[in-house]
Amino acid sequence: MSILIIDDEQGIRHGMKVLFEHAGYETHVAANPPEALRVVREENVNLALIDIRLHGDKNGVELLAELKEAEPELVAIMITGFGSIDSAIQSMKNGAADYILKPIENERLLEKVRKNLELQNLRNENKYLKRELVNNLYSQDFVTRNPLMLKLLKKADKIKDTDATVLLAGESGTGKEVLAQYIHFTSNRRKYNFVGINCATLSEELLLSELFGHEKGAFTGANERKLGKFELADGGTLFLDEIAEMSVAVQAKLLRVIEENAFERVGGTKRLHVAVRLIVATNKNLEKEIEKGKFRADLYYRINIMSFNLPPLRERPQDIVPLLEYFIAYYNKRYLKKVRRISNELKKALLEYSWPGNVRELKNYINQVVLLSEGEEIDTLPPGLGKTNTADVELPGNEKDRSGLSGQIGRITGELEKKMILSALDETGNNKSAAARMLGVSRKTLHEKIKRYNLEAV
Repeated sequence: MSILIIDDEQGIRHGMKVLFEHAGYETHVAANPPEALRVVREENVNLALIDIRLHGDKNGVELLAELKEAEPELVAIMITGFGSIDSAIQSMKNGAADYILKPIENERLLEKVRKNLELQNLRNENKYLKRELVNNLYSQDFVTRNPLMLKLLKKADKIKDTDATVLLAGESGTGKEVLAQYIHFTSNRRKYNFVGINCATLSEELLLSELFGHEKGAFTGANERKLGKFELADGGTLFLDEIAEMSVAVQAKLLRVIEENAFERVGGTKRLHVAVRLIVATNKNLEKEIEKGKFRADLYYRINIMSFNLPPLRERPQDIVPLLEYFIAYYNKRYLKKVRRISNELKKALLEYSWPGNVRELKNYINQVVLLSEGEEIDTLPPGLGKTNTADVELPGNEKDRSGLSGQIGRITGELEKKMILSALDETGNNKSAAARMLGVSRKTLHEKIKRYNLEAV
């Protein structure tokens, strides 16, 4: 965190600078309003301590207005004597966060600064995490009994408290984001933000804005300053999903940030410094993408400091039953249901199914059957969504060609998924972004499934 001390007395500036640097803050000083404005415009300042009585054309109250115009999110604490309390109160009406009376006690000043910075950090965090916190999306749980997965978790435990960049590889739905959350929420960064973004769902321009933020007026529609994911993740973890879908131009900018730990907002010139732990994920072979010219080799070597390859669910059958039980408990709580078990016959069928959509497919399946359940045991699929005679279930393309018990479960699960998509689209008024959030998938994934099930005209 960076602090600016504005006072026209050199002794006070020096003493406060030593105090805050010793407390671990990056500290700047200014003796007058022009110096203060220059620092705020050129440096990333989080909080300013402003003496109300400054010699010259402007006092601290007038300077506050100019500083807030240059940096609207700047936290300002006014320093005042007993004779100018009214001015301090007026400053707070004009945007100051707090004030402190002279003579200044060091411990009291440090406490005020710490509390105000914490409040500002909470406000920034709330802007991004409100929806995620309400929906309780983030978890440190990683359910597994598979020996290979347990080894991966042990490896994750060894590196989670470092700043090493992590590359997670594996098929879609294998749990890459869940592992990223596990690494963050069990590490020494857990008090800071875990911020995720799917690189496949945004255009190049929007992805740049999401990653780095933008200044007001940077492009058409940029009506106000926006903080980027790197700023929101400062001190914590930034998770970049489907990084192979990122354009080469954006890859170059990302490489620069990794190398310098600094960047500029879109349309801005101020260098912003961050301390972010980067975790990236892909379902593609990045080395092959490099050969095709679609991924930068220098970026690959930067992000591949520590790699994890998550096996598909079909190769970890030990995890199916624990995951079934975990998701049943989760959706029981979410939907106020009382499902206790799955019949042995159905459990056997689910164990024999290959789960091409991996853990995500299993989770969606349990979501649907628990939602529609009426008793404590799931022994058959709910009426209307799946039938014992699976020949009645029709899906496009080669889905019809599957045979055997595994194929039957696949067709039934597909029909459940189709109806769940239709329900989400209906509830959101055909808003695909909102429907994707409701279903817990990316907009790109939803679009692919809409095409797969021929739902474009629905």
